[in-house]
Amino acid sequence: MPEVVIIDAVRTPIGRKNGGLASVHPADLLAGVLRELVSRTGINPAQVDQIVGGCVSQVGQQSFNLTRTAWLSAGLPLSVAATTIDTQCGSSQQATSFATALVAGGIADVAIACGVESMSRVPIGSNSSKKLGFGVPIPKSYFDSFEFISQFEGAERIAHNWGISRQDCDEFGLRSQQRAAAAWEQGRFESQIVSVQAPELDAEGAPTGINATRTQDEGLRDTTLEKLASLKPIDSDHGVHTAGSASQISDGAAAVLIMSAEKAATLGLTPRAKVLDSCMVGVDPVLMLTGPIEATRRMLARTKMSITDFDLFEINEAFASVVLAWAKEVGADLDRTNPNGGAIALGHPLGATGAFLITKALNELERTDATNALISMCCGGGLGTGTIIERL
Repeated sequence: MPEVVIIDAVRTPIGRKNGGLASVHPADLLAGVLRELVSRTGINPAQVDQIVGGCVSQVGQQSFNLTRTAWLSAGLPLSVAATTIDTQCGSSQQATSFATALVAGGIADVAIACGVESMSRVPIGSNSSKKLGFGVPIPKSYFDSFEFISQFEGAERIAHNWGISRQDCDEFGLRSQQRAAAAWEQGRFESQIVSVQAPELDAEGAPTGINATRTQDEGLRDTTLEKLASLKPIDSDHGVHTAGSASQISDGAAAVLIMSAEKAATLGLTPRAKVLDSCMVGVDPVLMLTGPIEATRRMLARTKMSITDFDLFEINEAFASVVLAWAKEVGADLDRTNPNGGAIALGHPLGATGAFLITKALNELERTDATNALISMCCGGGLGTGTIIERL
């Protein structure tokens, strides 16, 4: 089976809700990272066999195979095929797994995994809104087997089951903000960022003809433990999560160039890492967000690795309790987990986050001269995605 390697990975800055990237069409947002990935690596784009992209709310501006639209909007070869998938929050990490499988299976020599979400322009849940007039996604028969709850409630139940307190969540949220601020201050993200030219709009929302260059993540907040402790819980008066310990509504895109080691040698490209394993698992759809626990266990079992073999973990901060419960269950070191902050501080542009986390992990391994990273995400509906990479 061909060895699968990562040549490069790039991302946009992550925009806050109705912030600096909100004026950019999601296809154009993704087009920018695809164009930059081709430019940075110098690869002939016609040599890309397939692109797999993730996007959650596939309606309106994010419908009609958004990945294909973005590739063509970038002015790249029409002969390259593209697919857009929805694995909820893990969409672009699963896109990476699909791209890896295409290369490992010999179906493709070169593939791109990517993802995008413009939550400002297409709000979460838009594709299942009753306002569309097409009914609801969950049939009555579902309730014969499972309770249907929100992700907020799932996060609260995880906190209860694993003994995670409000203070634990507040402290975790503060740490995410502090680490992200330090990462930006030290320039750790600069090499992975693709700047975005975003149209400036007038008070009525019409383009002014002036573009602003966006280069920094917009979700960082100067806060304290006292400020976080004063915030109202999201789900109920007795909940442990607040806006300070949950992921932010965001806009962004990311992309990863994947190929066989043999193809990289033929093209004269130097791989930055190899993919050791990837997976997707199903978990309890009621607790819903425990996917990283089972994804980690599955990959450790298949690779015969130990949790102590990893220098770095990138676990999506959908909610603080998700990461804290994961660490308790698998015995991971929180000092090695999300060292540059996570979605609580940087944002969570749904369909883009998986590729974003892989991009972060790749660059952090290189910065610290480390070797192995494990990346995992929880997903709506009770799924978990996972990837293990080894720096070369």
